[in-house]
Amino acid sequence: MIDTDLVGIGLYTASEAQRLLGVPTTKIKRWLHGYERNGICYEALWTPQVDLQDNRVYLSFYDLMEVRAANQFILAGVSPQTVRRAIVLARDLVDNERPLSTTRFRTDGRTIFLEIAQGEEDKKLLDLFKRQYAFSKIMERSLKDVEFEGISPKRWWVQSQNAGIVIDPSVSFGQPIEHETGIPTSVLANAVTAEGSISKAAKAWMVDKKHIQRAVNFENSFHGMAA
Repeated sequence: MIDTDLVGIGLYTASEAQRLLGVPTTKIKRWLHGYERNGICYEALWTPQVDLQDNRVYLSFYDLMEVRAANQFILAGVSPQTVRRAIVLARDLVDNERPLSTTRFRTDGRTIFLEIAQGEEDKKLLDLFKRQYAFSKIMERSLKDVEFEGISPKRWWVQSQNAGIVIDPSVSFGQPIEHETGIPTSVLANAVTAEGSISKAAKAWMVDKKHIQRAVNFENSFHGMAA
């Protein structure tokens, strides 16, 4: 994939995705590249949108949102293999390569999981998805603070809209930005270190101190998640 193809889709390493989502890099790599254990090969849950031909895992914004959604199902007790089967079944129905993170899956996903559970006679899975409330709660966590264009995610308010930090794949390759200025949070936070204070950083970048403070608050929590 050439550089121009990366514009507007977002670009994240597995480590960046871990810091944003709290999902370990080892899981992200297994889910997106597949793995082998005890002589058994497990396929990737889906094919990543970005391939830079260097054997590393990269995620687009859509991949990031799909990992977020997949993680919620797996945390609820669904196996990665079952999640993969649900993705395969849902692709045609939803008409999207990454269906879990779409609004359409919110309405049709429960039926798909029930079909899988019945076919495999998986009582635990059946019990989980027979309850509409349980499925709705998983989807609520998957799609929380996400804005959509059509059925697909468009931008993500990382810590809620009130925090003022958004990820938009059309801006700064999808890096977290302070939404009123459009400046990456890392840039504003680093300015505080360079200038020596929030006030001086705000003056240097000609923005309000609240914009700098938002970025600093986010970056502090961001790095805290990575620790």
